[in-house]
Amino acid sequence: MTPSPQPNKWIVAGTVMLPMFMVVLDTSVVNVALDHIRGSLSAGIDEATWSITAYLAANAVVIPMAGWISRLIGRKRYLLFSVAGFTLTSFLCGAAWNIESLIVFRILQGLTGGSMPPLSQAILLESFPPSQYGMAMAIFGLGVSFGPIIGPVLGGWITDVLSWNWVFFINIPIGVLSIVMAVFVVTDPHYVRGTKMKIDYWGLLLLAAGVGCLQLLLDRGQRYDWFGSNLMVALGLIAAFSLSLFILVELRAEKPIVDLGAFRSPSFCLGNLAMFVFMANLFGTLVLLPIYLQTLMGYTALLAGVVLAPGGVANLLTMPVVGRFLHRYNPKNFVLVGIFFTAYSTYLMSRFSLGVDFGTVLWPRIFMGIGMGMLFIPLTTMTIAGIGKEDMGNATALYNLIRNIGGSIGIAIITTMVTRRAQFHQSRLVDSLTPYDPVYLLRAGQGAGMLQQKGLDPHSAQHGALGVIYENTVRQASMLAFADVFYILTLMMVILVPVVIIMKNTGNNEGPAPTGE
Repeated sequence: MTPSPQPNKWIVAGTVMLPMFMVVLDTSVVNVALDHIRGSLSAGIDEATWSITAYLAANAVVIPMAGWISRLIGRKRYLLFSVAGFTLTSFLCGAAWNIESLIVFRILQGLTGGSMPPLSQAILLESFPPSQYGMAMAIFGLGVSFGPIIGPVLGGWITDVLSWNWVFFINIPIGVLSIVMAVFVVTDPHYVRGTKMKIDYWGLLLLAAGVGCLQLLLDRGQRYDWFGSNLMVALGLIAAFSLSLFILVELRAEKPIVDLGAFRSPSFCLGNLAMFVFMANLFGTLVLLPIYLQTLMGYTALLAGVVLAPGGVANLLTMPVVGRFLHRYNPKNFVLVGIFFTAYSTYLMSRFSLGVDFGTVLWPRIFMGIGMGMLFIPLTTMTIAGIGKEDMGNATALYNLIRNIGGSIGIAIITTMVTRRAQFHQSRLVDSLTPYDPVYLLRAGQGAGMLQQKGLDPHSAQHGALGVIYENTVRQASMLAFADVFYILTLMMVILVPVVIIMKNTGNNEGPAPTGE
């Protein structure tokens, strides 16, 4: 069958990246406006955060289905439906009249927006020749990275100058432009133009239950003390049972919702494992660093953002360079150098103390931005290089699902570890805070003397000095906990070196044969 003439690859790239950027941007801008949303809709903070949790859960459910739905109704039709649905639900979110309606509309927004990253990635990879997969992934990486950089700043500005509603309304003109461009630019290859096939209802049900419950568990677990809560236990059991049964059902289904055949490729398995750990590291660090700066170092939210921003800029500058030169060198070399930069970054963070200056905090973020910029493109290229074009949509859906779950699990595990390690260090530190410790007695006496000079009576001054010592003990315990977790992240990156080394080198100027055309 003769393939249809394809539009210019750069026009296609701009067309599919615009809606994906809109989705990625929307995830970060809403977080900034959360407090305004809570106040405007008279909701508690826990109710307001459900608007984020519901979106993420719906997003996670639809991502692995993207390839199957594309085959069922056609990829172009599905892309247009997703962009139109996301645009409409953005308007409904901005017009929400109470927190319940906002949560419902955010679920619908997640269901329509979750498909855009895998669809965009698949279309990009099909539009570029195999020798230029690196450049295609650089474009995709820029779209993924730029949203979180500009999102908090843009969201804060929109919320302060206009209102929280415009955080959603701003998607409408972008969505309309995306629809117009997609109508004229995107074309379907013959293997994703819509195929009549039996719907795998059991696979659909088990996937929705398993992935949805897993995302809810990861997002709310720390708040509910994990498996100390009956709700979290129930979510965990449903997720484990549903996903286990889902795998068995899909392996036997004639037309599965998610074709797990891509995992027959060793490089695809190893690449997903590596990306899972990389995303856990990245998102864990992005969550930990602002908490450390604001709770222990006294930084404002703006200053914490200033620390994070250069890392994003370094990422943006690194990705196009790597994409430009990837075809000339072994991609493993880029990944290994990226591992070094990322591991060195978290190692420097593990050396933080309560007395570090701004520059000491800034440089590790820059190193991490460079490392992640060097990791993302070559690792993705190596992972999908053995996948045929007709299977690309399904493979990118799985890859994006693993990437998202890696980030969610990373955040969940790392925040829990910080809490538990802080408790551990505090219990060890207070062992020395006894009347039999001369240093403790000295500090308590000095503190009480200073407070008496400020005008407190001896009894109040003594209690005040003990309160200051306890506060410093808690801060030191928290600092040690952060150092522990950053060190563990370093080890996680180093352990992945042999995983990358044994991945198959598919060649720099070649790629998978276009077997579907």
